[in-house]
Amino acid sequence: MAITQAIANAFKKQLLEGDANFKNSGGDVFKLALYTSSATLNSTTTAYSATNEVSNSGQYTAGGSNLTGQSANIGTGTGKGVAFVDFADLSFTGVTLTARGALIYNTSSAVTNAAVAVLDFGADKTATSGTFTVQFPAATTSAAILRISG
Repeated sequence: MAITQAIANAFKKQLLEGDANFKNSGGDVFKLALYTSSATLNSTTTAYSATNEVSNSGQYTAGGSNLTGQSANIGTGTGKGVAFVDFADLSFTGVTLTARGALIYNTSSAVTNAAVAVLDFGADKTATSGTFTVQFPAATTSAAILRISG
């Protein structure tokens, strides 16, 4: 089993079909679910699945939680022409869990639970009776979690 960081092929299709709306107000709802090292997630992942998701604990429940603070931007200067999306960091409190990676997925009615991106944490990350935080990179043309360049 392996988790490989990737933009989901299903998401690329969503973009071309106009089925992904990242507006901060009135856009689609995106969620993040956590997975164990037993999961197989990669660019061919098409949708959220509970298979090998971490167990419910504290504030974490099956399906994960909604991502917030999303905003789509276009770069200027050295990043001119690069479109990017950022989300607010996501924390789960009162949890005891171990996660190897995560899946960002779109819960809109047009593409219910369609995969957007797979996150590989590089190693198991653990929280014991504490807070597990997924910290997103800076909202820049060279670091944002989702970037499109020409």
